Amino acid sequence: MSFDRSVKIAPSILSADFADFGREIRAVEAQGADWIHVDVMDGHFVPNLTFGPPAVKAFRKHVKTVMDVHLMIAPVDPYIDAYADAGTDILTAHVEAGPHTHRTLQAIRAAGMKAGVALNPGTPAQAVEHLLDLTDLVCVMTVNPGFGGQKFIDMTDKIRALRAMIGDRPIHIEIDGGVTPDTAPLVVEAGADVLVAGSAVFRGGSVENPAPYGENIRAIRASVAGTAAA
Repeated sequence: MSFDRSVKIAPSILSADFADFGREIRAVEAQGADWIHVDVMDGHFVPNLTFGPPAVKAFRKHVKTVMDVHLMIAPVDPYIDAYADAGTDILTAHVEAGPHTHRTLQAIRAAGMKAGVALNPGTPAQAVEHLLDLTDLVCVMTVNPGFGGQKFIDMTDKIRALRAMIGDRPIHIEIDGGVTPDTAPLVVEAGADVLVAGSAVFRGGSVENPAPYGENIRAIRASVAGTAAA
């Protein structure tokens, strides 16, 4: 993966048709998705249960772009190798998931993946300040994690603080939760460059009628044209 700060749209397959993930992934990529975002939940760290390593490995066969796997689980470390074996490109762990996030990020990179760290809405930007040299992506949650389709929580001050901390390091700022054409410009102007969108991308379409996926992606992309932070 080469690094650039152009805005990327990363549809969350949590909003796709669970009975047809392969075709959904191929359809949304064909309609302009930059990355594919996979939300892994354990029913413990968050109140929902989704995908394990075998499912992610099955998704990998269909992903031609970047597979961005967001672990909303605790503990993280025992599962790092399994998600690496599944073909993950970027593996993100929550700073709140355990006491040794520094070691977790080291282990993710040692397994051959890009390392991400996620922040819940109640966690300040400063929680990752001393982790940035081991980090390729910071995921700012703009909803409380666990379910798709929630209302956006304004985290623009946190995003600006992170952008200032990051400086010229090659680190993405990803936004996860409530991204729409209305909220996307706010976070991009603050410094974000990866936008996770679930229902805002998949709404109105299907594998038989994927054109709305492309319309939704283009609407988000158009909403942020010219608004990126300097």
